[in-house]
Amino acid sequence: MLRSIVAAATAACLSATALPAAAQPFPNRPIHLIVAYSPGGTGDVVARIIGDRLGAALGQPVIVENRAGASGAIGAQAVLNAAPDGHTLLVGQTAEIVVNQYWIKGLTYDPKNLMPVALATVVPLALTVPASAPSSTLADMLKAVEAGKAPMTFASAGTGTPGHLAGEYLSAKFPGKLIHVPYKGAGPALGDVIGGHVDMYFAGLPAAMPLMKAGTVKVLAVSSAVRAQAAPEIPTVAEVTGFKDFDFTLWQGFFAPRGTPADVIARLNGEINKILAEPETKRRLLDAGANVVPLSIAEFDAFVTAEREKYERIIRLTGVKSE
Repeated sequence: MLRSIVAAATAACLSATALPAAAQPFPNRPIHLIVAYSPGGTGDVVARIIGDRLGAALGQPVIVENRAGASGAIGAQAVLNAAPDGHTLLVGQTAEIVVNQYWIKGLTYDPKNLMPVALATVVPLALTVPASAPSSTLADMLKAVEAGKAPMTFASAGTGTPGHLAGEYLSAKFPGKLIHVPYKGAGPALGDVIGGHVDMYFAGLPAAMPLMKAGTVKVLAVSSAVRAQAAPEIPTVAEVTGFKDFDFTLWQGFFAPRGTPADVIARLNGEINKILAEPETKRRLLDAGANVVPLSIAEFDAFVTAEREKYERIIRLTGVKSE
């Protein structure tokens, strides 16, 4: 009898001890949003706008961390190393989610282990040149490229990024006339455009727009197939050049490590989509140059699959190699 009572009491104690951990609600501590590039880039802008509201929605602080390097691979790996519980998310972009697997030999992570949570924005790239550049239109700049004795330089936020591939695609039309200069993130690249140390850069429009409005850079065209909602006065590269298949966009979405519970991902998708529907958030993102594109988890997963197929084809067609 005594043995039965002790066993029952022990089991009750163990159950009481285990219950709080199993029943802990999500979230129960700060949320970390990892941006795989330097401050000042498109992903950083989007992360901070949405992060401000996500913290209020979840009742926990949201901390944005920049882990730059290796075309987003360092930040992606940091998220995959985190516990799969929803408290560490990647604000993933095109390079580390869909391009790196075709670009970086011996990639240290599998992008398919980053689970789509919510798409936030899709933005065109802005062909940005220094304010002091002699050309004020893309047509004039391309004439200068073609006529120049010395090649011009184009920056990127890292090899294999959409901005790099857009530059390489343009460079293929002018063999030997454009030279790639990679940077570790959009911030340093834009800094050198402003300083006139590099001739051009396909920057994310949200990062370029404030500089354009301030008069520190000029934006000659956007890289998407259609004009940007935030800046409809800026022509597309396809319009000016006639390159009908010139269509490069940069997108930002939230990803969690594989193994994150489905109910946590569903909660995050719902909260982020609610934030994206807020008029003030939409206005801030549009003012920054981003188009808001809320999707369900299944829709976002299908979007990522289509993007992987697209960039695999682009890399094969351009013939560019990892540097």
